[in-house]
Amino acid sequence: MKHLNKLLVAVLMAAGFSSQAQDSNNPWAITIGANAVDSRSSAGPDHVNWFQQHFSQPFAVKDNWNILPSVSYINVSRHINGGFSFGLAGSVNKIDKFVNFNPKAANADARGMSVTNPGDLMFYGIDGTVKYSFMDLIGTKWFDPSLQAGGGYTFLGKDSFGHVNLGVGLTFWFTENVGLALSSGYRMALPNDQRNDGLNPESPSLVQHTAGIVFKFGGKDTDGDGIYDKDDACPEVAGLKQFNGCPDTDGDGIVDGSDACPDVAGLAAFNGCPDTDGDGIADKDDACPDAAGPASTKGCPDTDGDGVADKDDKCPTVAGPKDNQGCPIPVVLDADKDGVPDLEDACPIVAGPKENKGCPVVDEKVIEDLRVKARAIFFVTGKSTLDKARPDTETSLDAIKEILKNYPTAKFQVNGHTDNVGKPKSNLALSKARAKTVVDALVARGINPANLSSNGYGSTKPVATNKTAKGRAENRRTEVIYVGGVDGMKVNIK
Repeated sequence: MKHLNKLLVAVLMAAGFSSQAQDSNNPWAITIGANAVDSRSSAGPDHVNWFQQHFSQPFAVKDNWNILPSVSYINVSRHINGGFSFGLAGSVNKIDKFVNFNPKAANADARGMSVTNPGDLMFYGIDGTVKYSFMDLIGTKWFDPSLQAGGGYTFLGKDSFGHVNLGVGLTFWFTENVGLALSSGYRMALPNDQRNDGLNPESPSLVQHTAGIVFKFGGKDTDGDGIYDKDDACPEVAGLKQFNGCPDTDGDGIVDGSDACPDVAGLAAFNGCPDTDGDGIADKDDACPDAAGPASTKGCPDTDGDGVADKDDKCPTVAGPKDNQGCPIPVVLDADKDGVPDLEDACPIVAGPKENKGCPVVDEKVIEDLRVKARAIFFVTGKSTLDKARPDTETSLDAIKEILKNYPTAKFQVNGHTDNVGKPKSNLALSKARAKTVVDALVARGINPANLSSNGYGSTKPVATNKTAKGRAENRRTEVIYVGGVDGMKVNIK
């Protein structure tokens, strides 16, 4: 148990004191596996054929290797820079085969080497190692040879001593993060601890072989796109490797951050936007994206080349100025012959002066004429019904209609008035109803209802005295008055 604690301490040291990063993507690596200890390198006199005496039987597994059939090795490491990494390792084994140089032993071989069991000594090792990987240098992704050097401490039975390590390694990467790691290293006991007399295993130099599964981990990939954050230009949005981790939603080869139309595939020349009609104007700026046209008309066709897009051109096959809606100047329409072109004429079929936008002027003569005609409209006594027994009523309405139709942009109001006979409230209602009746009669004759309104004033606006029958007759009247131009047009009364 005491020796097992030593191994646990070694593992904790490996986990706690490793430094730097395993590689540029994954900062950590852990290897778990088994180890074999070869004691052959501790045998033989140092002054005769040293290399041969120490390393002449590197693969005599059955005769010289000590193997504990269980998980007996762990290594934790982090990368330093480039191909360098630093790691700490802990290992445990049991030494039941120890090679001595003893030519007199009964089981000595031709070289004078004999193998004995020193008493199943427990072996514990703590190692700190700097490793250099050649994988990037040789340009592979799966074949990873390495050199390593370092030092540590060995516990062997009741003995313990320091040592330095020199070794080689080879890792086969199955994936970017998982591989099979193999290594062999010479654990040379420090000179002050070298007390081996060739007859006992005190402070020997050993060769250790390890094999294990290595896992690299710790790389951060926030958006899960397989590109580590440190290399990801868009670490919080999944993207593609060819765009350094940035997305290209529409797949047009332009990253969304530089794509003016990220949801629709387009061309690099238009910052990722399409040009459906191929006129050199991106759809987003093209007023006619499905029909080719010049930039001067915002991508819309201009068949006659007059600078007016066909969709706005009244004469699309004949060139003309823009202010004439694309028609030639000679083709100026003036239906009412008032000198105001129809394009500028608010009343194209009724003559009028230019200062009144081609509409006729409502003058005093017209107003007086309406006043006279309106007074010849009669109603059934006490009602708002037209008195058709009086033929001048229909004649007057027809005459008023003929006057109003000449002023299509002018607004008129029909007002009703009564004398003071009867109740004021009844008179007011009756005056409004009679004015409305006149409006309805004019609308029925074809006058635009938008140009007409009505109101009633009862007996509040007399034009004569109500004390005489004649005066009261004059006060019972309808009037058609001019109230202005349509849509706010100002029309001067002359």
